[in-house]
Amino acid sequence: MEEEIELRQYWEVLRKRWIIVVILPLIAALTSGIISFYVIKPVYQASTTLIVGKKAAESGQAAVQMLDNSVLQANLQLAKTYATIAQSRTVEQNVIEDLDLSLTVGALDSMISINPVKTTEILEIQVLNIDPVLAASIANSMAQEFSKAVIEIKKVDSVSIVDSAVTPDKPVKPNKTLNVLIAFVVGLMASVGVVFLLEYIDNTIKTSDDVEKLLGIPVLGVIPHYEIGKQG
Repeated sequence: MEEEIELRQYWEVLRKRWIIVVILPLIAALTSGIISFYVIKPVYQASTTLIVGKKAAESGQAAVQMLDNSVLQANLQLAKTYATIAQSRTVEQNVIEDLDLSLTVGALDSMISINPVKTTEILEIQVLNIDPVLAASIANSMAQEFSKAVIEIKKVDSVSIVDSAVTPDKPVKPNKTLNVLIAFVVGLMASVGVVFLLEYIDNTIKTSDDVEKLLGIPVLGVIPHYEIGKQG
């Protein structure tokens, strides 16, 4: 019974200031929508995948060692090595020169992520950029420059491009719908907090119930309020 009374009190608090509960989430969602649709520039992602060929000596032993756990661990370490080479300063500087980019190596590096596929010698190169054409161009140039570097450094037989990067037609961020939804939920939570804060600091007496709650004394009577019209 006490829980029912408390829930009713909570509901009355929210109902009394319902405008805040409604308006604040709508303002937050609208602001997020404007920022997501008109302020934040869309970012596109292009990716390419490569497979690195083994050295001749390693290729002849591959069938015998296929089930050897140490070989799987070696492949993991090798994949990390390839990823480090792919994102090295030398490779990225060559990409800048190849595409004649007005970027620093650090700026280019922030756009690139190298993801080795577990237990394989496959690498995925992902590039994020506000220009979809440039994103694809950087990804493909990265693949070419990495191929040259890894063949020279690791003396592998070859590096094959499994999938070349294509120009993306849809941005990967911002997620406009998700942003608006999150802003609405956060705004709703904030509005409820504001309503209960206002109720907590409001110690004015407006009703007979307030008299009993705040002063702890019973109400003996209520004087009704009448509107007295003007007499002509």
